[in-house]
Parts: sequence; C-alpha cells; structure tokens
Amino acid sequence: MSVAPILTRALRYGAILAIAVAVLGGTIGLLVFGMPGLWGGVLGAALAALFMGVTAASILLAARLTTGDPGSPLFFGVVLGAWVLKLVAFLIAAIWLRTQDWLDPYVFFGSVIVAVLGSLVVDVLAFQRSRVPYVSDVVLPGEGDDERP
Repeated sequence: MSVAPILTRALRYGAILAIAVAVLGGTIGLLVFGMPGLWGGVLGAALAALFMGVTAASILLAARLTTGDPGSPLFFGVVLGAWVLKLVAFLIAAIWLRTQDWLDPYVFFGSVIVAVLGSLVVDVLAFQRSRVPYVSDVVLPGEGDDERP
C-alpha cells in the first residue's frame, strides 16, 4: 500500500489553500496595513505551504528508504528529523522576520495560523477522500470462481 495518492491529494489541496490564504491575507493586509501587510499575508502563506511540502516529502522519502515498512525506526527518524528541522527553521524565520520593517508581524502571524489550521483540515479531507484499501490479501465472494472443481 502506498501513501503517495493521499500525499499528492493533500499537496494539491494544500496548494489551493495556500493560494487562497495568500490572496485573502495579502488583500486584507494591504487594505489595513499597506505594503507591509501584503508581504505579511503572502509570506505567511508561502511559509506554511513550504512546510506542508517538506512534510509530504519527508514521508515519501522515509517510505522509500524503508521499502514500505512504516513500523521501521528509520521511517520515524526521517519524519521526526524533518519536523525538527521545520521547527528550527520556523523559529529562525519568525525571529528574523519579526524585526523587519517591510513586514507586518500581525498579518504574518494571522496568515500562518490560518494556513496551518487549514492544512490540518486539508489533510483530513485528503485522507477521507482517498480510496486506498486498508485490507490486503482478501478474496471476496464471487472472486476466483473459475478455480472451482
């Protein structure tokens, strides 16, 4: 069983969400705070989209490295390592961007929060709408009828 269809759908939905948050956040930020608000909305959505992509890429890489064994410690190590790197990168970006005059920190924070919460909803929707079997090696009644004596 492969997680690629679920992750592909989640990335597609996430891209749509990020564009919507960038447009709405940037527009609201521009109207309220001017150009720093626009940059805050767009950058917050872009950062959230980048981190969604890193999550999907780390899961795909971990699945490939462990040849499909999700119980492998290597799988968890790769995914957890990517999450730790994302946390450190986000903290560095947030601390650095907080001091920039060309960026409104409130619009940035708001767009990041909306994008992260939206990405949780997007991930759930992608999982629910994917048609991936969760049982394997099952023979249903009527299948294999040509093997009867």
